[in-house]
Amino acid sequence: MSVVDLIERKRNGGALTPAEWRDLMARYGAGDVPDYQLSALAMAVYFRGMDDAEIEALTTAMLESGRTLDLAGIAAPRVDKHSTGGVGDKVSIPLAPMVAACGVAVPMMSGRGLGHTGGTLDKLESIPGFRTRLTLEETAAQVARLGCALIGQTAEIAPADRRLYALRDATATVEAIPLISASIMSKKLAEGLTGLVLDVKTGAGAFMTRLEDAIRLARTMIALGERRGCRTVALLTDMDQPLGVACGNAVEIAESIAVLRGGGPADVREVTFALGAEMLVVAGVARDREEARAHLHRAVESGAALERFRAVVVAQGGDPRVCDAPEAVLPQAPIREIVRAERAGVVQRVEPRTIGRAIVALGGGRTRVEDGVDAAVGILVHVRPGQALAAGDPVATVLARDAAGAAEARTAFGRALVIGEGIPPMRSLVSHRITGQGVEELPGPVQR
Repeated sequence: MSVVDLIERKRNGGALTPAEWRDLMARYGAGDVPDYQLSALAMAVYFRGMDDAEIEALTTAMLESGRTLDLAGIAAPRVDKHSTGGVGDKVSIPLAPMVAACGVAVPMMSGRGLGHTGGTLDKLESIPGFRTRLTLEETAAQVARLGCALIGQTAEIAPADRRLYALRDATATVEAIPLISASIMSKKLAEGLTGLVLDVKTGAGAFMTRLEDAIRLARTMIALGERRGCRTVALLTDMDQPLGVACGNAVEIAESIAVLRGGGPADVREVTFALGAEMLVVAGVARDREEARAHLHRAVESGAALERFRAVVVAQGGDPRVCDAPEAVLPQAPIREIVRAERAGVVQRVEPRTIGRAIVALGGGRTRVEDGVDAAVGILVHVRPGQALAAGDPVATVLARDAAGAAEARTAFGRALVIGEGIPPMRSLVSHRITGQGVEELPGPVQR
C-alpha cells in the first residue's frame, strides 16, 4: 500500500497494521520515504491518536529498524533514566555518574533540544572536545570499563526514530503521546536494560501540561517496558517553572558539576536524588528508597560521583578541567546583563515555556532540523514563586551573543515573570510514583 494511502487512513481515524508500521519505518529509516510524507502522518497521529496495539507496533517497528546495544557481558544491573523534557532540566548529567558510582551500569542515551526544551547532548557538547557520538561497540566497552556512558542515539539504534525525532521538533508534533512513547521506548529498549526510570514532567513548561495526560503518558511507556521484561517506574515531577537557576547549555553543565560537588539548587538536587533512588531500587542495589538515598549521598560526599564524571569526560574526549573550573573551560557569552524587577510584589509565576523559547531565539536551541546551537547563551533565573521583591531587585541574568539578543531575552523574561500580591499555591516537586501496579501520590518533599 502507498504511503499516501496510509496517511489518508490515519487522517480519517483508521489504524495501521503492525506489518504496515514495520514496512513504513524500515523504509523511512533507509531514506526511501520523504520527510514531507512522515510530517503529514505525524500530524494525523497528533490529531487522531493511536490505539495501544498501534503504539506497540510503532515502538517495535522503530526498535527493529536498527541494531541494539549488547551489554549482556556486564554482570552489573543495567538501568537508565529518561526525562520527557523541560526548561533547565539538567538532571541526567549529575545523575548518571552518581548512580554508576553506586555499582549500576548506566548507558545514558539522551537527546537534543526538542521544541522549547533543552537537550542533554547539546549541553554535554558545550564541554570542549566532548564526543556524544559513540558507536555501539565503543559504548559497550566504556560501560563495561567505567559503568557509565553519556551518549546520543547512534546511527545504528532505531534510525527511523532518529529521523522522526528531529522532524517532530520542526513540525509542531512533539506533544503527541503515541509518538513520545514510541520514540522514548524504542531507544531505551534498544539499550539492553534490566530497568528504566522515567521522569515525566508536568506543568506549564512540560509537553504534558495536564496531570492526567502525564499519567497517561507514564502508564503507556511503563506498559511498553514491562511487556519486554524491563522493570519500569515513573516519577511525575514539576515543570511549572524552570528547574534550578541555569537555563542554557554551558551554564547547565556548570550547575550539574555543582550538584556533583554537593551543592547546586535544592530543586535540582531533590529531583536528582529522587530519580537516583528509584534507579538503585530497580537495580536491586538498595532495598528501599531511604537506603538508596544514603548510597547516593555517600557517592557525592566521598567525591566518587564527580570522579566518575571526570572519567567519562576524559573517555569521551572532553576537557576534564571542566570538573574543577567550569567557568574557565566552558564557552562564555560576551554579553551578560541583569534583569531587574519593575515593581514590588510577590512572585506568582516564572513561566518556563516563554523562557525556553527565548533561549531558542538567542540561538541556544533549534527552530529547524539543520540549525546549530550556541552553547554560551542562556538565562539565569534568580527568583521563585512566593519570593517577595522590591522594585529594582535582580530577577534574572541574560547571557547573549549580541545586544539585540539580550534585549529580546529581557523582554521575554518580563513576560515570563508574573508579580502580584499574596503567596501563590505551592506545587509538589515530585508528585506521583507510577508503576505497573498503579499510581501513588507522594507527599511533596520540596515545595518550590
